Amino acid sequence: MATISYSPPLSLLCSLLLLLLLLHIPLLFTSVAASPPCKNPPIIFNFGDSNSDTGGLVAGLGFPVNLPNGRTFFRRTTGRLSDGRLIIDFLCQSLNASLLSPYLDSLGGSRFTNGANFAIVGSSTLPKYVPFALNIQVMQFLHFKARTLELITTNVAGSRHYINDEGFRNALYMIDIGQNDIADSFSKNNLSYAQVIKRIPSVIAEIQDAVKALYDQGGRKFWIHNTGPLGCLPQKLALVQNKDLDPNGCISSYNDAAKFFNEGLRRLCERMRSQLTDATIVYVDIFSIKYDLIANAKKHGFNSPLMACCGSGGPPYNYNSKVTCGQPGYQVCLEGSRFISWDGIHYTEAANRMAASKILSTAYSSPPTTFDSFCRD
Repeated sequence: MATISYSPPLSLLCSLLLLLLLLHIPLLFTSVAASPPCKNPPIIFNFGDSNSDTGGLVAGLGFPVNLPNGRTFFRRTTGRLSDGRLIIDFLCQSLNASLLSPYLDSLGGSRFTNGANFAIVGSSTLPKYVPFALNIQVMQFLHFKARTLELITTNVAGSRHYINDEGFRNALYMIDIGQNDIADSFSKNNLSYAQVIKRIPSVIAEIQDAVKALYDQGGRKFWIHNTGPLGCLPQKLALVQNKDLDPNGCISSYNDAAKFFNEGLRRLCERMRSQLTDATIVYVDIFSIKYDLIANAKKHGFNSPLMACCGSGGPPYNYNSKVTCGQPGYQVCLEGSRFISWDGIHYTEAANRMAASKILSTAYSSPPTTFDSFCRD
């Protein structure tokens, strides 16, 4: 019998492939929906400075943070130094977790069942025992924990909703501090580059003490950010005289000091992983993320990467220490989404969103760790 070969027309093959794809689309969506993000978000305690302060400065000192801060997402001022959300807000939202309330905000309505934020604008590790140095933030946490467990023990009304001892043990402890130590060493203390470098080991030691104190309290999960490129902040660029600029227009000495700090912090995290039994310690390279945003601004959709959206003075930096964002005489850009810097020091929501996305990719964390691995599912 003769064999008859048949080659269907290309149009028919395309039609069959399209039909098969359409039949499987519901299955594809079902597969995605079957893996919902984080049913039980982790309890989070955060320690740091203005990069992660969600309103602590206003709550603690009554310091005014006026509009246009908060204009993009919250439509009102929340104490955040940005036009909208911070990196920590995006990280919380990625876990379907509530945004962290400032520890000092007694009128915020939070019962702190999801954790608390101890970060305060302007905080550093040194000098110790000043509001609100890192060791003070840790002391506040210790008080918060002791008081919470006491209320649970005495069965105070509503205490069944409070964080119990297991909750404190399984919580995620985040630390994002060090920027002000380096910046203040240059500006307020007028130290030379060599003197700033000499001071950095003391800063690293304070972070180590903080982690060990939290570990001794039962904490086992730590998420630690290094510091960003200080030399690219419009504030520094506007105020520093005799700038040694790199090819992207940032101050080399400031960034080199930040890199030195970051390397010390990275090594500390490596040591603590071997020293602290059962501890998960993730080091996140914020510097590389933020510097990439600046060096490749146009690729990321940003204009004028070294110019503040909100401030005064106009190009090239739009920063004047006498007329800062929200104070009489300030000027603000129409599209914050086109700017990296919000007020010359802090980032716009758009830049924070992109930075958070890069963090969540695990490409900048050591060891590579998915943020949702901290979920309590």
